[in-house]
Formats: sequence, structure tokens, C-alpha cells
Amino acid sequence: MNRLNVELAVGVFMIAGFLCFAYISIKLGDVKLFEEDTYALQARFGSISGLKKGADIEIAGVKVGKVTDIALDGSRYEALVKLSLNSRYKLQQDSIASVRTAGVIGDKFISIAPGGSEEYLRAGDSIRDTESSISLEELISKYIFEKE
Repeated sequence: MNRLNVELAVGVFMIAGFLCFAYISIKLGDVKLFEEDTYALQARFGSISGLKKGADIEIAGVKVGKVTDIALDGSRYEALVKLSLNSRYKLQQDSIASVRTAGVIGDKFISIAPGGSEEYLRAGDSIRDTESSISLEELISKYIFEKE
């Protein structure tokens, strides 16, 4: 009888350990088991230096989507960024997308400031108003070399 209890306890412990390992693997690997309903938008930026595919999209500090693709629009020489947003969040047509930095040396992400329009963007539309990335190196060099 004692041996059965020990084997049962070990079995339960092993199953719990496996479930914890699977949960951590899924969370750290950013694997989506149940895909959320999303819609695609795009935005053009003059500069997105440091922004990477998979970067977060935030509204008021809350994650609402991810950057799915980054390409150079050869005709305009602008960065074309494709966005995937959770369908729960609707954006007005006059929303503003900005490339921001998380902290001083942090990763880049897209911050969206919702507009006040009564019309909303639909899948495939473009966010017209954008603010490019600010380069810390350019700001420092401008400050140092213009003081002379």
C-alpha cells in the first residue's frame, strides 16, 4: 500500500512538472495556441531605425498587436511597416502611429495615439499620420557639434 502511494505521488509530480515545462516553453517561445482575431494595417515612416519584425504595438501602454513585416517602398524611399492588430481594438482614421523606445536603450515599438474621427480604419487601410524614430546618436552629435 505504501509503495502505491509513493508511485502515485511521483506520477502526479511528473505530470505537474511536464505541464509547467510546457507552459513556460509556450510563453517564452511566444507561441500562440489559439490565434486571436486580427486585422492588418500598414504605415509609412521616414525612418524606423531599430524597429524589428515582431515588435509590439501599443495604445496607451497596452499591447494591441505586433509588427508583421518591414519593407522599403522603393518609389518613395520610405519604410513600409505592416501591422497586425487585435480586432477588439478599432482605430479611427486620424490615428497617429509613432516609433518609440522602451527606456533609454530599450527595444523599439509602435505607439498609436487614437484620433477623434467617427470613421474607423478597415483591414488593409493605411495609417496616414506617422512619426519617425528619433536617433539618439543624431541628437547627441547635433548637440555636441552645434555648440561650437
